[in-house]
Amino acid sequence: MEEGLKSGFVTLIGRPNVGKSTLMNRLIGQKIAITSKKPQTTRNRIQTVYTDEERGQIVFLDTPGIHKAKNKLGEYMVNVAERTLQEVDVILWLVEPSNFIGAGERHILDKLRRVNTPVILIINKTDTVKKEEVFSYIDTYRKEYDFAEIVPLSALRGENTEILPDLIFRYLPYGPMFYDEDTITDQPERQIVAEIIREKSLHALEEEIPHGIAVTIERMKARGKGGLVDIDATIVCERESHKGIIIGKGGSMLKKIGTNARFEIERLLDSKVNLKLWVKVKKDWRDSDFLIKNFGYREDEGR
Repeated sequence: MEEGLKSGFVTLIGRPNVGKSTLMNRLIGQKIAITSKKPQTTRNRIQTVYTDEERGQIVFLDTPGIHKAKNKLGEYMVNVAERTLQEVDVILWLVEPSNFIGAGERHILDKLRRVNTPVILIINKTDTVKKEEVFSYIDTYRKEYDFAEIVPLSALRGENTEILPDLIFRYLPYGPMFYDEDTITDQPERQIVAEIIREKSLHALEEEIPHGIAVTIERMKARGKGGLVDIDATIVCERESHKGIIIGKGGSMLKKIGTNARFEIERLLDSKVNLKLWVKVKKDWRDSDFLIKNFGYREDEGR
């Protein structure tokens, strides 16, 4: 192992929908975390790996957004995000460009004041404001907390994102790499496939339904070496009325979700995919500890 390598864990935190998954996908250069304009898109702690052969390795943890929980799934998501703050070497806190620090940001500031981890503040979505306004946003936040660094950028456009790895490596401990150089994520393929199907559902469905859906992979099997991959998946929703909307008239909505998901899954697996989707109703699954665990949301997943 080369001397002088640094390796460590970095978490991305922020209110729902601030661009955490978009930034992580941008830094890794490959789509791992699903993105959507709807809140609560990321439910599990997704681990991705950035490797620089000369400097070392950054292991990113993209956590669910920190917010006030309304049900057991919400509580689970917040607990995962908040516990991560204690476990990492660097925290990246993403905020939107504004001079107003709202209740959600104040809640996160309170959490940050309880940890000693270096915090890099990222003012995201700078492509949506005038350049000269950014300085005042930096000033607003600088008065609230002693940040290790403050970086204005646009994750969506890739503006100013290239400096982040340099800044992060400054604060990482010396040590060998945790993963092989070609590892990009610790997520099993089945889980990424389930998340892709959930993302395509989020994009296609109406506002009120997506929070209440989960996706389980019942079967995923390749026919011979490098052959077609058969995938059977179930979209789980909370109400019969939602089931009808997800299936759509004559199955049109389910077909749309399936077509969009299959296209991206084929790119991920680099093979043709035969995807079959079903829809099941499990009433109030987001308030059931058993069902939350059953759908893959486990709070005890350590790093």
